Amino acid sequence: MRTLYPEISHNHEYWLDVDSRHTLYVEESGNPNGIPVLFVHGGPGGGCGPAHRRFFNPEHYRIILFDQRGCGRSTPHAELDGNTTQALVGDMERIREFLGIDQWLLFGGSWGSTLSLVYAQTHPARVLGMILRGIFLCREQDVRWFYQQGASALFPDYWQDYLEPIPTAERSDLLSAYYKRLTSNNELAQMQAAKAWSVWEGRCSTLDPNPNVVDHFGDPYFALAMARIEAHYFIHKAFMEPDQILRDADKLRDIPLTIVHGRYDVVCPLEQAHALHRVLPQARLHIVRNAGHSAFEPGIINNLIQATDEFAEQSA
Repeated sequence: MRTLYPEISHNHEYWLDVDSRHTLYVEESGNPNGIPVLFVHGGPGGGCGPAHRRFFNPEHYRIILFDQRGCGRSTPHAELDGNTTQALVGDMERIREFLGIDQWLLFGGSWGSTLSLVYAQTHPARVLGMILRGIFLCREQDVRWFYQQGASALFPDYWQDYLEPIPTAERSDLLSAYYKRLTSNNELAQMQAAKAWSVWEGRCSTLDPNPNVVDHFGDPYFALAMARIEAHYFIHKAFMEPDQILRDADKLRDIPLTIVHGRYDVVCPLEQAHALHRVLPQARLHIVRNAGHSAFEPGIINNLIQATDEFAEQSA
């Protein structure tokens, strides 16, 4: 069973202005002459952290992490203006050019898989390969499953806490009800909604209950960005056309792709990875039988690190 690589420090960190309002946090670690890999975090709005460097052998990889618009160390915090999928794809290109990279490996999970797939469909010549976890196609049915009806039947106890900030009369459209509160000027209502939204996701992310994950998702600073940005994207249908990722899958046919997905993923059910694999049968799909959604469950870690190690060996 593979485990995370030892902790490492970053070599460089940058604050990159991408427009008149947004500044992105970007960092590099590992081998400056290694295979460039971009860690694409989830959410949208989740941010990255030091543990995310540990999915890669630092002797073989030039590890690049960045916080997407409005989250983590990027500024302004929880900002929605100018925050779209197209803007994030453009930001990734800006980072690639800034760092002088011709091609890179994309490594992303959940929303990070969504953004990686859209980037690769937009700039296929820039992608060496993709290692993706917890596939999120960001279709209306996928959002509805987790935020309106579906996952609620598996975690009815946690669901009641998610419903708590929303009056009964508004519960037929929970996304709109949450969006209204998360974008309101009432800071108390905004934070109450943000915490309930984010903790719901944290509670459902692991197969076994993990209080550390729930505490992280419940942290007010994290929760505000996560909830506001997720609701913003989902209310705008992720700024994508219906079924865009599957429809345009042919653009990815020449890109090596490994998919890792937990059998019991409640946040992004396995059907999404299966649907992607059906239109890209050349991809390698690893279904982890004892895992949910989180990247840090043992079976998920094992498969992801096997994938990064194998990619490095094949690229040697």
